[in-house]
Amino acid sequence: MAAIEDRLTELEVRLSFLDGTVQTLDATVAAQDRLIADLAREIERLRSELAGMHAPGHDARDEPPPPHY
Repeated sequence: MAAIEDRLTELEVRLSFLDGTVQTLDATVAAQDRLIADLAREIERLRSELAGMHAPGHDARDEPPPPHY
């Protein structure tokens, strides 16, 4: 009977450890999900800003050369 109690105690300890690990991983995944969402919004903002920099009909070849030429 003692062997069964020892095995049960060992399983309870393992389960407790696994619960803590799962909670830690869950928090990590949630933080990464928020970071990914923030980065995706930043990429969209930068794309919009970059798209606004290119005026239609504007060609860089039409600009005068820099002063060191």
